[in-house]
Amino acid sequence: MKLTVTDGTIGVRPPVTKPHPGFLHEVGKERFHQLVYDHYDLIEKSDIGFLFPILDEEDFDEAKRHAFTFLLEISGGEALFSKERGDHQMVGRHAPFRIDEEGRKIWLELYAQLLEPLADEGITEEYIQSFWDYLDIFSMWLVNTES
Repeated sequence: MKLTVTDGTIGVRPPVTKPHPGFLHEVGKERFHQLVYDHYDLIEKSDIGFLFPILDEEDFDEAKRHAFTFLLEISGGEALFSKERGDHQMVGRHAPFRIDEEGRKIWLELYAQLLEPLADEGITEEYIQSFWDYLDIFSMWLVNTES
């Protein structure tokens, strides 16, 4: 398993492949929820925390929920995000935030810390890799500011 960060270029949006549905199946909805929320807990203490509403607990909880429902849906789970928020439109939803390549890399590195231990929990490495590959490539789409 290689959770390496691919260098992105602002404005370049490579084709994205959704994670293998086996990832969500093996992880389960409850553990998947924990994964996303643990990621946000790491973000809160990181150098990119300022990009998130960390000073408003209610708004921060809402951001966590949006991330969870989006990633759950992308991974083959229930379409909660679409039911609650409509079309994904993630590039537009992130446009108000100054996201640069360095911030993207930090965001990904925080996920890598959480994904690697999943193999020890019995999650198939191929499935972990497919989730990582999705995050790595799709996150390029959201970069909108030069570093």
